[in-house]
Parts: sequence; structure tokens; C-alpha cells
Amino acid sequence: MRSFAIFLGLIALGFAGIALLGYPAWLLVSPLLDNPKFSRVASRVGMLVLLVGFVLVARRLRVADRSSLGFTLPAPKFFAEVAKATLLGALLMLPVLATMVLLDMRELKDGVAPGFAGWAKLVCVGLGTGLVVALIEETFLRGAMQTAITRESGAALAIGLTSIVYAALHFVAGKYRVPPDQVNFGSGLDMLAEVLKSFAEPAALIDSFLCLVAVGVILGMVRHLTGNIAACIGLHAGWVTVIYAVRETSRPTSGPASWLMGEYDGFIGWMVLGWTLVIGWAIYLLYRRKSVPN
Repeated sequence: MRSFAIFLGLIALGFAGIALLGYPAWLLVSPLLDNPKFSRVASRVGMLVLLVGFVLVARRLRVADRSSLGFTLPAPKFFAEVAKATLLGALLMLPVLATMVLLDMRELKDGVAPGFAGWAKLVCVGLGTGLVVALIEETFLRGAMQTAITRESGAALAIGLTSIVYAALHFVAGKYRVPPDQVNFGSGLDMLAEVLKSFAEPAALIDSFLCLVAVGVILGMVRHLTGNIAACIGLHAGWVTVIYAVRETSRPTSGPASWLMGEYDGFIGWMVLGWTLVIGWAIYLLYRRKSVPN
């Protein structure tokens, strides 16, 4: 468990970066961007601090090589696997979207009627965001962290612990919002306090948390079966792309099935958790054929 403790320490270091460097970073970028959200800027700073810390300890953890990080495939095959998994991830979201339509869980936002160019832009932005997020998160979590814990404690515990951390990190930014004219040096601490406050009320986020844990288990399983993170990146990016497009064009309704959607983002909740279990089984059957010795 030494490796797990070190990774938790790195995450704590990232939180310290949010608290201490979030405000200076916001002051630096706010004149360059149009009303940047403090929570977004501070989160990026935290990720950067975490990355620097990881680089410094990667060799000590024996995860500084391509194999440990999950980049074992030759580049052409790696990119091909990412592309196939991205398409697969997007297609596997169709049952989720169909259920939302059938249960009247979301409705189009006022004035939203994007044509081909509008949809193409949405998909491109969502895909770009998804690939960047997936590359960072999968390299750190399913690459370095899962590898290090697997070597010490076995694959099952590594997948479980990594999935819990993966789920928890999604609530870091939370719903913390602060007007630009009220941002101050203490805003980083206020942001972290909001995170702790959300975890102090588990009933409000349990559905979204369990759903994210299930997603993490699926990605960890794929990493274990394939021996690399190409498919993890693709599946992750495909899911982010679809969720981005849906959230940008529609909003939750207040119908009888609204309780099936989580408060975290108006998308991930009990209904998505149910489909995630089904989708996870299908993904397991598919990638089991591609499994490699571990």
C-alpha cells in the first residue's frame, strides 16, 4: 500500500496547489481570458502541481517507463485502438440517450437547433476535450497508479482503489462558484471547503459517485486485460464527447423520472449506473479476447 499512500500524497499536494496558487494563477490569466471561472483555473493549477510532483517521484515508484504508463503499443496501433474505442464508447451511450428520451428526462434548451455545422462543432469540441482529459487521467490513474498498486497488492485491489480515487476527483471543482469581483486569496481554501462539504452529505452524491466508480472499474479492467491504456483513453473520450454534446444542447426536466439523474451534473445518476453495469459486461466480453498476460 506504500504506492497508494504516495499517490494520495501527490493528490494532497495538488489540493495544496489549489489553495495556495489558485488565486495568483487566476490573477495571471484573467486579463487574457473572458471571465474565466476561478474553479476551473484553480483545478488546472492543482493538476499541474500534481503532474510536477508525479514527475519527481515516478522513478522511485518504478512507473517512469512506457510499459508502466500503458504505452506499450507501437504508435500506429495505439492510435488505431484509441480511435476504435472512441467510436465504441460513443455508440455504447446510445441506450443511455434513448432511455433519457423515452423517460422524458431532458429537454432541448431554448433556441437550440444546431444544423450540421453546429453539431460538427459540438462533436469536435467535445472530442478534443475528451481526448485531453482522457489522456491525462488515464496516464496518471490507469497507467501509473494502477500499475504501481498492482505490483504491490494485485490487480483487483489496484482497480478498486484507483476507481474510488477516480470517482472522488470528479467532485473537486464541485459546484463552487464565485463572482470575479469577489475572488481573493482565500478562494482556493473556500473551494476545497466546498468539496469537503459535498462529501459530508453523501446522500446527495451517492448515485453519481457509484456510477463513476463503476466507470473506473470498467476502465481499470480494460487496462488489465489489454496491457495498455489505448482503449481506456478512447472509451473515456467517447463518453465525454457524448455527455458534452448532450449537456450543451439540453437540460434536465422536472418529470417523474428526474430522480434517476444525479445532481452532480444532471446526467450521471441511477439510470446511467444501471446501463453502466450492462455496458461494462459487454466491454469485458469484447476485451477479454484481447487480453494479454499480466
